[in-house]
Amino acid sequence: MLEWLTAPETIVFSAALTLMLAIGVIEAIGLGVSGLDLHLDVHFDHDGLLGWLGVGRVPLLVTLIAFLTAFGIIGLAGQQIAEALLGRMLPSLAAVPGAAVLALPVTAVLGRGLARIMPHDQTSAVDLDELIGRAGTITVGRARDGSPARTRVLDPHGQAHHVLVEPNDPAAVFEEGDTVRLVRREGERFRAILHDSPRLSNWID
Repeated sequence: MLEWLTAPETIVFSAALTLMLAIGVIEAIGLGVSGLDLHLDVHFDHDGLLGWLGVGRVPLLVTLIAFLTAFGIIGLAGQQIAEALLGRMLPSLAAVPGAAVLALPVTAVLGRGLARIMPHDQTSAVDLDELIGRAGTITVGRARDGSPARTRVLDPHGQAHHVLVEPNDPAAVFEEGDTVRLVRREGERFRAILHDSPRLSNWID
């Protein structure tokens, strides 16, 4: 079995599953996303490919794990089927792109499913506009203009909300652990400034 998993035709898929398991172990021992220092500064439209895959609804790391899992399982299963039907496995140049294409819709389905069970970005108990002026902490990702980060904000009742935040200043960047204050809302996203920003007093006035 080990020889089959490390064959040239299957090694890419085995490596994908190994990487997925390694990420899971790191998460399990408590290092989390910040421990991996996994940041991908991309600008995407929620109607584009990344939005379709679920990036924005769930953390990027979760989407990556879903893709690696789907890619690895589909690839290994495909090679088993090919070996049973053809008597040999497909070459990697054919199997890898094929598995990657098939893994995309599976990743999208997994992303939508996980988005339903993970902490929601909003609840019906409080109007999102009530969060404007509240302080929050960047929990997942790096916030840049056009690339929001997940931020934990407490509403006036002490209930936690997880919202997507971008800097109000297009040149600013917020890192995980930064404390920010929400200053305005744009649809499902918020614009924010650093909590200790000298512009904060001017905004409050």
